[in-house]
Parts: sequence; C-alpha cells; structure tokens
Amino acid sequence: QLQPVESGGGLVQPGGSLTLSCTASSVTLANYAMGWFRQAPGKEREGVSCMTSRGGVTKYADSVKGRFSISRDNAKNMVYLQMSSLKPEDTAMYYCASCNVVTMERLSSWGQGTQVTVSS
Repeated sequence: QLQPVESGGGLVQPGGSLTLSCTASSVTLANYAMGWFRQAPGKEREGVSCMTSRGGVTKYADSVKGRFSISRDNAKNMVYLQMSSLKPEDTAMYYCASCNVVTMERLSSWGQGTQVTVSS
C-alpha cells in the first residue's frame, strides 16, 4: 500500500520559496500519478498539483499556477513541489498522494503531511 512521507515544510516570508519532497518506502512511485494536496485551517483539503507517472502531463490548481512546479525523479523514488512567490494564503499542511491527473482526486492514503507557514 502506498504510504507517502512528506518533508521540507517550514516557515517562510511572503514572496519566498520552498521545496517539498515526497517519497515512500517499499513502493515504487514511478507506477503512480503523484500529486500534492493541502489543507488550510478551517478549510477543506484541496488538490494543488498532479503529475502522471512519467511526468508527461501535469495539472495545477488555478491558485498556484505560475508559482508552483511539480516534478519527480523516479530513479530516486521522489516527488517534489517547488513553491515560489509564496503568499500567506498558501499556509497549510501539505500532503503527497497518488492522484487522478484529470480530476485531481486523491487515490492513495494520506501521509503525515508537512506544514508550510507563510508569514512575516
């Protein structure tokens, strides 16, 4: 069963950048479309980005287009989310999971998540 492990969160000032990482033990992420989701306090969890298994197709939420970039290194069993021009409204717990690249529906279990806080 795919159980993601996220890392890389932290406190960053508005306008700053941060890169999140995701991996999984005993599961080959290259077999899955993988993506990122987030949940801000008091809000529902939302899809941020999703990428097909070989990276040929990506999808982004409108709120992060042009600022966030998803990538993957299948040789290292890693998925990344590069975030730039961060805004306070990007503050949330970020989660990695397998996803449907058309609907951005989450398809695997949630990991523990990694907290991103954008604040001056």
